[in-house]
Amino acid sequence: MRMRAGFAWLLLLMSAQPWAVTREVNLVLVGDIMLDDGPGRVIGSGRDPLVHFSSLITRADYAIANLECPVASVGAAKAGKMFAFRAAPAALTALKGRFQAVSLANNHSGDYGRAAFLQTIELLDKAGVRHFGGGRNLAEAHAPLWIERNGLRIALLGYNEYKPREFEAGPDWPGIAWSEDSQVLADIRAARAAGADIIIPFLHWGWEKESNPSARQRQLAHTLIDAGADVVVGSHPHVTQGAEYYRGKLIVYSLGNFVFDSFKTQATRTGWLLELHLNATGLLDWRTVAAWLDEEGVPQRLPAAPTPCGKAADPLVQVCLNR
Repeated sequence: MRMRAGFAWLLLLMSAQPWAVTREVNLVLVGDIMLDDGPGRVIGSGRDPLVHFSSLITRADYAIANLECPVASVGAAKAGKMFAFRAAPAALTALKGRFQAVSLANNHSGDYGRAAFLQTIELLDKAGVRHFGGGRNLAEAHAPLWIERNGLRIALLGYNEYKPREFEAGPDWPGIAWSEDSQVLADIRAARAAGADIIIPFLHWGWEKESNPSARQRQLAHTLIDAGADVVVGSHPHVTQGAEYYRGKLIVYSLGNFVFDSFKTQATRTGWLLELHLNATGLLDWRTVAAWLDEEGVPQRLPAAPTPCGKAADPLVQVCLNR
């Protein structure tokens, strides 16, 4: 009887071991995806703007992008705005089945007004693409995107701090989550209290076409990590802005553009796909993969391009030649 009991206990331990090993998650994050203009014409012609990165995106446990435009058939362009984007509803076919979620926290989500923003949410819901950083009211806009995979609970929080601020969500009206420091810190603490193993703020911040993060970006990123964030990721400047560790935590200041046309310089036509390998202790390892945007705004692979990478306990960010 004792031998049988001991054997049963051994089997239990052996069956539990794979669960412990697989308590890891691979995330992919990309920067700005704009599905109007050139990319919209690509989709409208039956072509796929993500064809060169599809395998990298779909092999992740979960993939997230910044959706830099409303996707709608209603609304009117905001008067006086230099660039106002609105993608056709059919453009979501490019995201469906690849990206599980998008951030709405950016300075273009409100380009065509609240009706277009609300239709964007409805179309994303129908397509099975989750969204965060924006919502039908303030509480929904600030709610985390919860990712539960392989025994991990990951909370993503989306914020915009690039004007105009007038499209910020309110108590009973739709809009985006604005990066108000006190609110962001409260959201991080609330996510931890709600059981988050990993917290990742995804911010739309910084100055356009500046290759280095501003003092404000550095200060805010450090403050968020001090408050409990595990990784901080950014977008908006339309260029990549490098990465650093602070208190052993990763900050990637800007992923740059990922699907976007009308840019002419090498810096504005180069973006990164970010891969994060996580477990309950935090970040295990990570890398970035370079994307080169062609004239239509479609990302192409750049084999052997040197980009930032690293692993847990690295004192400094490393450089990888990705193939």
